[in-house]
Amino acid sequence: MRVLIVDDDQTLCGVFEEFLSEIGHQPLVVHTAEAALEALRAERPDAILLDICLPGMSGLDFLSLPVVRELRVPTLVISGRVNESQAQESLRLGAFDFMGKPVALRRLAEVLASLEPRPSARGPGAQPRERRRAPRASVALPVRARERSGAEWESTSANLSTSGIKVHAIGSMRPGPETTLTLTLPDGGARLEVESVLVRADLDGYAFYFLNLTDSQVQ
Repeated sequence: MRVLIVDDDQTLCGVFEEFLSEIGHQPLVVHTAEAALEALRAERPDAILLDICLPGMSGLDFLSLPVVRELRVPTLVISGRVNESQAQESLRLGAFDFMGKPVALRRLAEVLASLEPRPSARGPGAQPRERRRAPRASVALPVRARERSGAEWESTSANLSTSGIKVHAIGSMRPGPETTLTLTLPDGGARLEVESVLVRADLDGYAFYFLNLTDSQVQ
């Protein structure tokens, strides 16, 4: 796939460019949202890897542009300072997922693989297929949460994927925006501790996205 990388960190861009090339993608690197807009006008990529904090136009401003929204290129947002408002705004503006820095390369590869069309699904003039986030499995795991305020609570998961988790609501309690979640894996498995950010709260529970998930944790 053609992947447009938009980040002002040249060292990180070099890492992304080399890694994506190794796994068979065609990366194109730009360092500003303005340059990304020019690249979009020249040729539509299959995916965009977009940093939020950029010189000049921000990543969120880029996502809000009519031309960007009309093209509907699957966009993965990354940020070294992810918070609840950024996460929710990214999703509202059409991003299909986001990750905190440092980005786990194995997870990045899996997310991009989920976007690739089946060989028979694309032909001359064919429309891009619907893009999907990392698949979620319905699973009930014990979850212990520790918020930045020091508050702690326990619940069980409703579903789980490599990018996030949904946990059942506990009374009228609402979690804080940034929470450390400890998951107890099934069949006597180890405990997994993950930094996370709350991106949605509804009557069914709370959806968290994982931040800085390591390759070993993904496995």
